[in-house]
Amino acid sequence: MPFSARKRQQYLEQLEKDDFDLLVVGGGITGAGIALDAVSRGLKVCLVEKKDFASGTSSRSTKLIHGGLRYLKQLEFGIVREVGQERAILYKNAPHIVLPERMLLPIISGGSLGKYSTSLGLYVYDKLAGVEREERRKMLSKEVTLQHEPLLNSTILKGGGMYVEYRTDDARLTIEVLKTAVEKGALCLNYVELESFTLNEKQKVNGAVCKDVFTKNEIKIKAKKIINACGPWVDELRKKDNSLKKKRLHLTKGIHIVITKEKLPIKQAIYFDVEDGRMIFSIPRQNKVYIGTTDTNYSEDKGTPHATKEDVLYLLSATNKMFPSANLKLEDIESTWAGLRPLIHEEGKSPSDLSRKDEIFISDSNLISIAGGKLTGFRKMAERSVNVVCKQLKLEEGRNFPKCSTEFIKLSGGHLEKYHNDFAIDLQDDFKQFYLDDVLHLVLKYGSNTEYILASAQTNFNNDLLLAEADYCLENEMTNNISDFIIRRTGRLYFERPSIENYKEQLHQFFNTQLNYSDTFAAKNLDDFNAEYYLSIAFSL
Repeated sequence: MPFSARKRQQYLEQLEKDDFDLLVVGGGITGAGIALDAVSRGLKVCLVEKKDFASGTSSRSTKLIHGGLRYLKQLEFGIVREVGQERAILYKNAPHIVLPERMLLPIISGGSLGKYSTSLGLYVYDKLAGVEREERRKMLSKEVTLQHEPLLNSTILKGGGMYVEYRTDDARLTIEVLKTAVEKGALCLNYVELESFTLNEKQKVNGAVCKDVFTKNEIKIKAKKIINACGPWVDELRKKDNSLKKKRLHLTKGIHIVITKEKLPIKQAIYFDVEDGRMIFSIPRQNKVYIGTTDTNYSEDKGTPHATKEDVLYLLSATNKMFPSANLKLEDIESTWAGLRPLIHEEGKSPSDLSRKDEIFISDSNLISIAGGKLTGFRKMAERSVNVVCKQLKLEEGRNFPKCSTEFIKLSGGHLEKYHNDFAIDLQDDFKQFYLDDVLHLVLKYGSNTEYILASAQTNFNNDLLLAEADYCLENEMTNNISDFIIRRTGRLYFERPSIENYKEQLHQFFNTQLNYSDTFAAKNLDDFNAEYYLSIAFSL
């Protein structure tokens, strides 16, 4: 099944015409994982998202597939074991966007971890997560730690630990999971908002009334089962179902800042202590470094979380203490992002102490809701959710479904026969007009699908890689406008913000022309993008 924004109307008609086994509400990583799991077991599946795919938490995380070392402090061994094992599965199935990252953990005077506790913690972490021998922890002296990272504050440094995490692009991971689900027959649409549920004679959910956000047209969907995977908006859907009772979400906000590597020329990723007991990541990504995160209670507009000046100053202060020669200032920050964690509320616990466990709620109307969890564990969250659906359908209809098989499913773009650099070199041999760095940049986003972009640039766009990339996303990733493309398909808003003005108008016109938007609708799209563009530096305005 194609996944083209040009065929949006056709998909909307199919959404209303077909009868589905499962409707997934929410197009973040959890919903995407559920759609892939369900369709791969033989269910007829549709998914709707009221904004763009991954527009909530799934494009605003720390962008790590990590084993949750910090959860050892909370004695959540089950989470550490599960997500540690999931890292290896994701690395195997999406090698283009899940990359091993050496992480240095400095041990400092007054820090929350000493040499022995760090060594023990990393040892337990390796064992629980099933870490491969070559990636297991190494304890370092102060001198060796400084050789690895000379910018560390030597006056408080006592030593360090080295271990391996995995870096990713959260929004691209979400879209690759969705593309794979669509390839297997799922019908997935963004900008379709659920307004109400429909019930059968037994007062059980059997569908939903939705709205096409673009045209405001009503769409009625028939589905035997519905899973609410709306992340921070899970409770909003539970209210529509009158099932928000005992358990509820507790939203916390985490922010990240982006600076040039020139301002903080660290050699590798660092995970360091802060005086208040939190820990912060400082992660190189190409010629940038991003730093985060915070953990504060949040009760404002879920659609527009952003970094405040107070948030940013907190990160700058902590970073300058760990890297005193950097002397980072507000004006050094090129962009920020803020995301919400949809955690399960526990009375009396601080934001940082709340569990990251996921939980499934089943209402009287049989609406299935899943909340909590983290990016790394999305596949297991999906498996548990779909198990509930399959069990119910077996009891009601006598249908048998196979077990979850997503552990063995390569994601779209993941069919790399070689490491990224070698794969890019081979591609450039066939497309010599393009610079190797540009080809590699595409490989790290689109993996084995990069060839289609290069061929399109050569054949259709006079070797213009940017337009060829936009066209690929429009045709294969349900990309409707410049916000979808610049923010979530490519991450340019966060990591290339200073250069966006150079091509913003060109991309805006491209999507308007290709999708035949009216002047009014095109203007709204541009306004929406500009709002996000300025929100990323709201702390300075």
